[in-house]
Amino acid sequence: MSAWVQTPVIPGATIGILGSGQLGRMLALAAARLGLKAHIYAPDPGPGFDVAARHTLGAYEDEAALAAFAESVAVVTYEFENVPAQSAAVLAARRAVLPPPPALAATQDRLVEKEFLRGLGIPTAPFLPVDDAGALARAVAQLGRPSILKTRCFGYDGKGQAMVREGADLAAVYRSIGGHPAILEGVVPFAREVSVIAARGLDGSFAAWDVCENEHENHILSLTRAPARIRPETAAAAVAMTQKIMDALAYVGVIAVEMFVVEETEPGVDKEILVVNEIAPRVHNSGHWTIDAAVTSQFEQHVRAICGWPLGSTRRYGEVEMRNLIGEEANRWRDILGDSGAALHLYGKHEARPGRKMGHVTRIVGR
Repeated sequence: MSAWVQTPVIPGATIGILGSGQLGRMLALAAARLGLKAHIYAPDPGPGFDVAARHTLGAYEDEAALAAFAESVAVVTYEFENVPAQSAAVLAARRAVLPPPPALAATQDRLVEKEFLRGLGIPTAPFLPVDDAGALARAVAQLGRPSILKTRCFGYDGKGQAMVREGADLAAVYRSIGGHPAILEGVVPFAREVSVIAARGLDGSFAAWDVCENEHENHILSLTRAPARIRPETAAAAVAMTQKIMDALAYVGVIAVEMFVVEETEPGVDKEILVVNEIAPRVHNSGHWTIDAAVTSQFEQHVRAICGWPLGSTRRYGEVEMRNLIGEEANRWRDILGDSGAALHLYGKHEARPGRKMGHVTRIVGR
């Protein structure tokens, strides 16, 4: 990292992005606004290719192609966390990879992530490792039902998960996730789901946006509100937890920490408790509202951080709602454009499939 600090990125340079989806697209657009070029590397073409100055279509296992990619850029980042560890190592031998590979490794595996959080004293759902159907039976005996079986790696938007309900055939449940190494999590009786989007710079500087509140439909984020409808002290605690996580990982870039808010109401007790659900070591869907409703977007902030530049203001312009456009919902683009209070973002995907994020719309609903 010391060599990296001595040669900071300057306008006109090229940043490397792994992944060609909508997050890579929005990172490339933010980089262009700051006078930087983007070179996107991905095994499949995606909407990010359309806006990048350069792209490489290559497998993450192609070490020669990765090496050439690294030599063409000033710094490497990524739009998703499932970058193979070996790919990150090949790149890190030639260029700074930010957020750093150890942070990537800590968040790629749900068991490693939960144990990391436990080591920091940060509350999570109760969990146990599950490596076969027998281990699942033993874990269910301890954590009870309902509980949730999740693959340790490569799960998102509800994929790689199965609910363990009363009467369920445990062997069938384990087969339903492909028989992969997994963890069983106890169900958290939450009142709200929230997330903290924050950034940490090369110099350790820290900046967070207001905690936002999220609603999901069919395991996919549907609506984000900012600020979240939680107590000020709860919001402050959520941000403090996030900073503790980032400092422990020596993190550089934007992170999202998803949390459950549990309400405890008993005689003489009325409080909100935070339970961390998962960490996303990248820009995040629940931070898309920052493009139109904050001084600095999460995408610009990520570029600033990985380039060694000062972090921008996270001041919010007002109360804001961001709604995802899933599948055919994006076909309402003309009606949305007719709404003077709506900011529409379409991701340039050519096929609207059920469950596919096609765009989002942001509205400032209060000042």
